Amino acid sequence: MLNRSALLLRYKAPAVQWINDADPAPGGSGVTLAEVNGDLTVYLISDEVAESPDEVRRWVKANWRRLYESELEGWYTDPALWPKLTLKRFDEWFDVEYHSMLVDTLGTPIEDDEAED
Repeated sequence: MLNRSALLLRYKAPAVQWINDADPAPGGSGVTLAEVNGDLTVYLISDEVAESPDEVRRWVKANWRRLYESELEGWYTDPALWPKLTLKRFDEWFDVEYHSMLVDTLGTPIEDDEAED
């Protein structure tokens, strides 16, 4: 077991609409809600944060911009394509899901792929 909890941002329809409108695909076939939510980023948070919905909400309110930017960068790295970032819009675009039990089934060291050598 790891001394972390997991937080995921499950996309809602307005976010998917933005993805498709920001840079329309040729032929008008954009991504679907199911496709977007098929492979989500997992954010590791402290166990203490995941102790209650109120604690998770406090943490999200303190970190929403960083989370939001991380998600948008995954779609479009050009901030000119991004909407105005607000907590209200963040809440309209994402359901916050958290899980307090993480089990490492590999037993090998966890490494940071982006850490400098």
